[in-house]
Amino acid sequence: MQTNFSPELLRDPAMRESEQILRTCVHCGFCTATCPTYLLLGDELDSPRGRIYLMKDMLENGKPASAEVVLHIDRCLSCLSCMTTCPSGVHYMHLVDHARAYIEQTYRRPWHDRLMRATLAKILPYPNRFRAALMGAFLARPFAGLFGALPVVGKRMAAMLDLAPARLPNRSPLEGARVFPAQGERRGRVAILQGCAQQVLDPGLNEAAIRVLTRHGIEVAQVAGEGCCGALTHHMGREEEAHAFARRNIDAWIAEAEAGGLDAIIVTASGCGTTIKDYGFMLREDSAYAEKAARVSALAKDITEYLETLPLALRDDLPRLTVAYHSACSMQHGQQIRETPKTLLKRMGFTVRDVPEGHICCGSAGTYNILQPEIAVQLRARKVANIEKTKPDVIAAGNIGCMTQIGKGTDIPIVHTVALIDWATGGPAPEVLSGRAGT
Repeated sequence: MQTNFSPELLRDPAMRESEQILRTCVHCGFCTATCPTYLLLGDELDSPRGRIYLMKDMLENGKPASAEVVLHIDRCLSCLSCMTTCPSGVHYMHLVDHARAYIEQTYRRPWHDRLMRATLAKILPYPNRFRAALMGAFLARPFAGLFGALPVVGKRMAAMLDLAPARLPNRSPLEGARVFPAQGERRGRVAILQGCAQQVLDPGLNEAAIRVLTRHGIEVAQVAGEGCCGALTHHMGREEEAHAFARRNIDAWIAEAEAGGLDAIIVTASGCGTTIKDYGFMLREDSAYAEKAARVSALAKDITEYLETLPLALRDDLPRLTVAYHSACSMQHGQQIRETPKTLLKRMGFTVRDVPEGHICCGSAGTYNILQPEIAVQLRARKVANIEKTKPDVIAAGNIGCMTQIGKGTDIPIVHTVALIDWATGGPAPEVLSGRAGT
């Protein structure tokens, strides 16, 4: 694609990067075939190619974002299926991330949109605030129907209440900075991201990961000072907030690596993993953090990536369950991890089924299912219908957002991949499977 950025604009590193990305696009349109919003809406401007034209026009001319540009960029899930499909290697993720930050700088959203986004940014990344908000959601749930009848704000409020769990899990007894020693001979040492929303919604995920790792000779550190990875704010264009989260985590993990050594930083939420692996790019122009950020990105591993390297010891009394594996977009497209989780589950003795249209997003996408509830509900229905075609006993996924989204649309139990691996290697059966035949 030919571009005409002025020399003045190209002095901005973000503009230079976006200009190079735009130049790699050849207008071929392969991306339209795998874009969820184009699939549903049929509008060229709701395809990656259409959005690229909009972003090019906005950035190249250095003009403020328009309402039309914001509408179509907001509808993008950042599922990154287009990146997997693109034969030219267009790095759409970095382009749309820059466009979202640019929109935040140049466009004044309606008051209700600003309020909703600020609320999400100030609650979701902070576990105590999020826990308190979920308690409030229990009280407001009976009024969800009233909210749904209102315009945009009401629909988003109704979506939030629908996604809130019916029962808030207890705090994990493993919460907080501490070290979990390896059982037997120590084979390695890792840090594990505690994160933000996940430790409130399902603290058992990291508990399962810690059990598997320590059972197989890996010492696990939960590091003081780390928190939200920054993904939630990053994908809303709130760049400074996202970078502040990243710097805090980098400081915490680098200090831990220098004090006790780290073979990896383990992440059990693939959405977080995609962002942490991108820290090196995000902070490439920050002279104080560029090298440290790149080091952290190189250490970041999805839990399945790391477990694949270990000689896992299996129990011999595991039920032969059929598992539908849902590959989160951030896993298969963002991190290009496709076969590893399925291979591990097969090693555990499970029968693994691929989900039809597995490359299409479930509609979770961070805060997307709150900010774009109507599209998200359609995508969930499509995903659930495809999952149910495989007739599984259980659904496995590697991202808490997908688990929450899909779980609201089906009665089939859904668990994290690591919970099944924990069970298969000597841990307890996942709670959602308790009482079911054969478990």
